Amino acid sequence: MKSLSGLVVASAVFVVTSSALAQEPAPPPAPLPAQEPPATQSNLESGGVKPPEAIDPAQPPPPTTEPTPEKELEEADKEDSGRGLEWFWLNGEVGVQHVGLDTFKESGLVDPTEIESTQTGVLFGAGVGVRLLIFTAGVRFRMASFEDFKMWTLDAEGGVHIPLGSLEPYANLAVGYASLGSFSTDSVNSPRGANVRVGLGLDWYISNTFTIGANASGDVLFLARPGSGDATSAVYAEDGSSIGGGVTGTAVVGLHF
Repeated sequence: MKSLSGLVVASAVFVVTSSALAQEPAPPPAPLPAQEPPATQSNLESGGVKPPEAIDPAQPPPPTTEPTPEKELEEADKEDSGRGLEWFWLNGEVGVQHVGLDTFKESGLVDPTEIESTQTGVLFGAGVGVRLLIFTAGVRFRMASFEDFKMWTLDAEGGVHIPLGSLEPYANLAVGYASLGSFSTDSVNSPRGANVRVGLGLDWYISNTFTIGANASGDVLFLARPGSGDATSAVYAEDGSSIGGGVTGTAVVGLHF
């Protein structure tokens, strides 16, 4: 009986102890170790590119230099020719001109018994003008001396140039005034009128400012002459006109600024 009573008491003690342990609260979990905040790193930095630094509002922005129109023109001209921008030009020329006063139409401009209508002579000329990139504009004077007369022209001239390094081919067109004078026949009014010229040429730039070259051109001459009552020739007593033509070849020396 004593052993049975002891067993009952032990069982009761075990039950009470187990209930007490079950009712005690569980110990709080151990705190997690503190973690350092991750370094702020942008996607650009992680890819190997650093973002621009913040701009200080108190610091003035760096000055911006915008190209001027003149600078842009100069750079464009350098790319084309390597010489830089050209503003002014002048040149002189010497050569030979062959002219026919009645090449296309003849109506008593000269008396063929006294003056040959087709002649060849020496020509001198000079021109001056301005240039913008490949375009030129200016005026040109030419004087040609023939056996029986002299002829001079004064024209407005425009041209287009193609820079090819130190070589520069070009084409030009001129329109202006033409006059004949110093006839060997006395008492003859000088024929005068207009001319149209088309030319092709080539300049060789020895330096940025000095060129030598050649030019070939063709002229159409529209000439008229009033009659003269004092003329000994019946042809010159009446009005006369003609449409003539001429071809010219010259050597040219130029300056460019």
